[in-house]
Amino acid sequence: MYKIFFRLVFKRLDPEQAHHMAFRWIRLAARVPVLRTFLAAALAPRYKELRTEALGLRMHGPFGLAAGFDKNAVGIDGMAMLGFDHVEIGTVTGEPQPGNPKQRLFRLVADRALINRMGFNNDGSLRVAARLASRTPVFKPVVGVNIGKTKVVPEEEAVADYVKSAERLAPYADYLVVNVSSPNTPGLRNLQATEALRPLLSAVREAADRTVPTRRVPLLVKIAPDLADEDVDAVADLAVELGLDGIIATNTTIAREGLGLKSDASLVEETGGLSGAPLKERSLEVLRRLYARVGDRITLVGVGGIENAEDAWQRILAGATLVQGYSAFIYEGPFWGRAIHKGLAARLATSPYATLADAVGADVRKTA
Repeated sequence: MYKIFFRLVFKRLDPEQAHHMAFRWIRLAARVPVLRTFLAAALAPRYKELRTEALGLRMHGPFGLAAGFDKNAVGIDGMAMLGFDHVEIGTVTGEPQPGNPKQRLFRLVADRALINRMGFNNDGSLRVAARLASRTPVFKPVVGVNIGKTKVVPEEEAVADYVKSAERLAPYADYLVVNVSSPNTPGLRNLQATEALRPLLSAVREAADRTVPTRRVPLLVKIAPDLADEDVDAVADLAVELGLDGIIATNTTIAREGLGLKSDASLVEETGGLSGAPLKERSLEVLRRLYARVGDRITLVGVGGIENAEDAWQRILAGATLVQGYSAFIYEGPFWGRAIHKGLAARLATSPYATLADAVGADVRKTA
């Protein structure tokens, strides 16, 4: 049903316009008491065997919404209603910014992928913090807050910009993510180098601890799939050294070659980060490498190219305690979360593992 609607309606609309329309409908539905209860029952059934503990937090399951969909924390209840066990909002920057000029979002339907060069368009950390502070939740998913650098802030002042966002947002975050891997903010990926990343993560950790002294706000870093293997290892070692809580692998890719893309060249050649199915292999490869390096010492979050329950299951076997998706939601629609949960429960039931936690990293441990 949704696929017919996508083909007849959404596919004919500008992708960003379609996103805003669909998100508006989701938010409206979540505001209607009887309707949201019915939809949550239909779209977000609970499976006891999928209950997950990660980052010191308890969740109904391991499947969450990746950052980028709800940039301004305006639809958390709506996304929980659709079955996401955690919702990562953002990326939020220190100051509000409009993002890059439109058109900046492109569908590669033949590849089940997206290219975006949104440029961290968001309301800024002050407004987003106020929105989170005034929120009266209907549903209670774990809420992650993804923070990035304001575009006009020079690279040498990036740490202060991240710290400002952390101070404002940490009180309302179940966990914080430092995003240094978007390709759409000039110079941002330079911060993935360990000599730049160490002081940045240390400063954000100190800011979160100072602002929220009553609890530890888990801190994660999100990395790009385009890092060389030795750089992936360096980030993993740094995360362990600093006592980081987790790594999210991976963000979008700037690569185009070797991905077997079928879409028209005019689309493929658009600048920006590519997400969706073509990212699957490299994202899984990075995840496996990270788990082989860090084991169970920190939490790994698998994201990039997850389309179905089998993809999510493979990420768990590769070392991910949590998995996230976004791009496939555009193509699969509102029943996607339900299908992921049902499929994961079925795979766990037929596996040799008693719990989901037992399955985390099992494939990597076999080959160690």
